[in-house]
Amino acid sequence: MVPYPVRHAPSQRFRVELFEPYLQEAGIEYTIAPFISARTWDILYKKGSAIQKAGGIIKGYLKRLKTVLVDVHQYDYVFVHREGAPMGPPVFEWIVAKLWGKKMIYDFDDAIWIPNTSNENRLASWLKSFWKVRYICKWSHTVVGGNDYLCNYARQYNNNVVLIPTCVDMARMHNGVKEHTTGQVTIGWTGSHSTIPYLDEIMDVLVYAEQELNTRFVLIANKKPELPLKNWEFINWNEATEIQDLLKMNIGVMPLKDDAWSEGKCGFKLIQYLSLGIPAVASPVGVNKVIVEDGVNGYLCTSAEQWKSAIKALVSDAEFRKKAGAAGRAKMLNEYSIAANKEKFIRLFLY
Repeated sequence: MVPYPVRHAPSQRFRVELFEPYLQEAGIEYTIAPFISARTWDILYKKGSAIQKAGGIIKGYLKRLKTVLVDVHQYDYVFVHREGAPMGPPVFEWIVAKLWGKKMIYDFDDAIWIPNTSNENRLASWLKSFWKVRYICKWSHTVVGGNDYLCNYARQYNNNVVLIPTCVDMARMHNGVKEHTTGQVTIGWTGSHSTIPYLDEIMDVLVYAEQELNTRFVLIANKKPELPLKNWEFINWNEATEIQDLLKMNIGVMPLKDDAWSEGKCGFKLIQYLSLGIPAVASPVGVNKVIVEDGVNGYLCTSAEQWKSAIKALVSDAEFRKKAGAAGRAKMLNEYSIAANKEKFIRLFLY
């Protein structure tokens, strides 16, 4: 049971869908049951279409009800990514685990027990039952967390907790390598529209880099923001061109606020950058401190001056960018690739 339509949301794509061919190879039969349809997803964060949005959500609840009352009986395990439904108490999870006694595997990659609202979801946020995460953890056969912070939370309620980072497939997908040449350097960021505000943390740094270091900026997302930059490009996220678009970057950035919500982030931007040989500059928050080795595959920066110094060092030295990118790629292959984690994922369904 997943919240989003297939091939649309990063967390679901890289924590669930990316393992599909390996489940098939292991002889494990499965069905992916999204809560929301692609049609509803396409309009959900746009203005207007209130009736269509409401209709899409109602259809999602009806489909989910059928899943847990009828379809679920033919399966040995039920894997839940993040939540069975976006609002309300954990009724569907309770039916699966307590009423039917199914082995439920619960996976999450954010600190979703902490209230976190944006302009887009503010009206609906009061309906979200953030407290339900602890109950789903209690009822689950196994809990899967994307980093130590999330796993330590889950261990308060369940003894069977497995850490699996958000992974990239470096054989079939993230298999390109950035060639670092001299000339104009491109700084880049990728993510969903809801995380774009984190760029405010380093906007002055990006302006400095543009004006003083002659850089350009690339932003890959599903919604175009307004930025106070002159030389920048917005690329609408597209699965078919995602790797090609990422490879336009020479340096990848991941600023974060130092708070409990950010502590739960799984550093997926960094994983994508480094897997392609793109050195990263990030805030030293949560798992970022594990993924980025300061001065080896990028830099960890707190103050604006540290950010400026790190960006300048990478912009001015193409050889160091190449060396740092290679170090990052090697680390991703060893620790954050599908190859390094697929057996652990498959074992979730074998006991």
